[in-house]
Amino acid sequence: MSFGNRFWLALFALWVGIALSGCTPSGQNQSDDEKEPHFVLGKNRINAMDYQGAIEAFEEALEVNPHSAAAHFELGWLYDEKEPDPAAAIYHYEQYLKLCPNAGNAEVIKQRIESCKQQLAADVLPLPSAPAAQKQINQLIEENQRLQDEVNKWRAYYASQPAAKNQSSVAPGRTAAQPPANPISPQSAQNISTPAKSLAEDRQAHSTATGATTHTHTVVAGETAVRIARRYGVSLDALLAANPGLEPRRMRVGQILNIPSP
Repeated sequence: MSFGNRFWLALFALWVGIALSGCTPSGQNQSDDEKEPHFVLGKNRINAMDYQGAIEAFEEALEVNPHSAAAHFELGWLYDEKEPDPAAAIYHYEQYLKLCPNAGNAEVIKQRIESCKQQLAADVLPLPSAPAAQKQINQLIEENQRLQDEVNKWRAYYASQPAAKNQSSVAPGRTAAQPPANPISPQSAQNISTPAKSLAEDRQAHSTATGATTHTHTVVAGETAVRIARRYGVSLDALLAANPGLEPRRMRVGQILNIPSP
């Protein structure tokens, strides 16, 4: 790890202890947020190094109180440091700053947001050579716009939680509210619809031929293998067995998973 990265991690750790000081979003007492049962469960799971379980607990805390800055902060940190998902980390960090604009660690959080954006860009693009630098810069600008669209999608998803809970009926096999599909342009949708449809049809044909009752699920940002398995009422082992070669920590947005029968 470079000296620069060690410096920022050390500085970030220094601010964790005072991360939530002076922050009282929407009239909600910060200590009340931290006493919420799901939040307490999330902290206990962090202490037990069950980071995936902690993520699920804090997300449930947000379903109870979408304005919990404490839960957004913990999720941002987990997605940044423990279960890497830079796009999800950016979303939760930005929500934390929105709820706590005068937080004592605001500058450190902004630095972590920039670091997450750089990590996303590095995953998508190699370092540019001198002759291709301008082209790579243009690509980075486009990628940054795509990331902003994804963050907006997360905002819309969490904003829909209260309304989704009031719905009287839910389609079988689906939860009351799910993250919307990734925002894409009509042209992009036209380019990818045919291959995705063909793959889904092939899998359906295979299921019919073998007598199995399976269907597919398209991965969206922030989803985990554990959450998908729980959503469809199947075990994680069954989900992994139905998708040979699937690496739970390296799932891609738009990846199509085969869902086995419960």
